[in-house]
Amino acid sequence: MPRTVPMSWPDLYITHPFTCPYYGDREARNIIPDPSAPMTAGLYDELIRHGFRRSGEHAYLPHCPNCSDCISLRVESRRFRPSRSDRRLLRAHEDTRVHITPPSADAETFALYRDYLAARHPGGGMDEPEADDFPGFLVSSWSRTEFVRFERDDRLLAVAVIDRVADGLSAVYTFFDPTAEKMAPGRLAILWMIEEAKRCDLPFVYLGYWIPGHPKMDYKHRFRPAQIHRHGLGWMELGED
Repeated sequence: MPRTVPMSWPDLYITHPFTCPYYGDREARNIIPDPSAPMTAGLYDELIRHGFRRSGEHAYLPHCPNCSDCISLRVESRRFRPSRSDRRLLRAHEDTRVHITPPSADAETFALYRDYLAARHPGGGMDEPEADDFPGFLVSSWSRTEFVRFERDDRLLAVAVIDRVADGLSAVYTFFDPTAEKMAPGRLAILWMIEEAKRCDLPFVYLGYWIPGHPKMDYKHRFRPAQIHRHGLGWMELGED
């Protein structure tokens, strides 16, 4: 493919087609950096600013032949103001404790991850993870990754996996106790990330790919003000609905 990226980047390739993980009747492809080239946190700082994400050790950018629904979205942390509903949720979690730790595959954390996948992705191939798969999906050898643990009533409520990048925080994955879904731990984790970015004077929280209308991926546009990345156009303000 033509090089339209900084010369400091490795060569980019397009993967073979595979079944879309979000719409099973669609074909997907990704752009990936040369797998033989070393990946570093500094390179990923650049890649994420161009719409890339990571899964485990690997960075990727959707480049599907007949679909452009996956839209990279980042929240402008400095301009964000919690809504009345957000403030109500934060008050409800005044007794929830937050601990930032290095990545951990301990038994309690893996059990929470397993229970979450079983409830959210039954029968989809993700609902029976092996302990060895857990760090391979969430952690890499080169990223600045942390686990943000939310604890309440002496139990682990949720874990948000984040990467610290040059201009913000990147939400890699969040999993939580499925029996506590009414407490909105996923939204709580995003609100925490936005406040943490503000505290660290970082302008953005990268929420990954927003898929308008998708039942599990549409929620991300609710955190405003936000920017979306368009191939060839860069980042632009996400307008009102």
